Amino acid sequence: MMLPALRETIARHGLNARRALGQHFLLDANLLDRIARLAGDLAGCHVIEVGPGPGGLTRALLRTLALDVTAIEIDPRAVAAMHELAATADGRLRIIEADALKLDLPAMVPGPRKIVANLPYNAATPMLVAWLRQAASFEQMTLMFQLEVAARICAAPDTPEYGRLSVLAQWVCTTDLALRLPPAAFVPPPKVFSAVVVLHPRPEQPPPPLFLAMERLTAAAFGQRRKMLRGALKPLGGEALLARAEIAPERRAETLTVAEFDRLVRVL
Repeated sequence: MMLPALRETIARHGLNARRALGQHFLLDANLLDRIARLAGDLAGCHVIEVGPGPGGLTRALLRTLALDVTAIEIDPRAVAAMHELAATADGRLRIIEADALKLDLPAMVPGPRKIVANLPYNAATPMLVAWLRQAASFEQMTLMFQLEVAARICAAPDTPEYGRLSVLAQWVCTTDLALRLPPAAFVPPPKVFSAVVVLHPRPEQPPPPLFLAMERLTAAAFGQRRKMLRGALKPLGGEALLARAEIAPERRAETLTVAEFDRLVRVL
């Protein structure tokens, strides 16, 4: 069965992008294949895609050697389009109509598993943080964000972009801003550039209580960026906590390396 062009799929299913769902569709097959390649060797892997929309990236993933693709979509119009694609996928495409934020992905998809997704802008950050809590469950995450968010994920200490998301992501993963995409690559064009970040979970992962402690620590540390740490961390122990971690109390959160945050959270 010959698949219709993506623009035809969008027209047939009334899939005009909705701002409320953070939708911007990427239709260029060459770019989609390039993103699929950034996910590395998918042979033997179960792939999870969130927010497939009309299925452009899904098609690219099905062209790889992935064992199968589980596509999670909240928009019923896109779900109908995905069922059309599933009919041509020889059983390799499973569609779940749901809010991905409410799902336990490792419980639903067997390993080895990778996430490859053009994330909806309005839910991308909470999705990433949820998956970082479970980073040990994934071989790799290849995710598209607004460029501003991607830059924060990969930022180095003492730069304007460095913050809570940088620490959480880099604490449990290596991060690589692998591809930048202009607004014109999307339908409709967003007002900002986008970027693909490749995250590889580190071999050693913190236990869940320690990750939750890091979430609390970074929320306090970066909650008031202008404050010295002695003030920002006062609810968590302030100067006494910093002294035990051998970190000067007059420093500010953006000057601490991820290794220093690791030392601080283990003391906490």
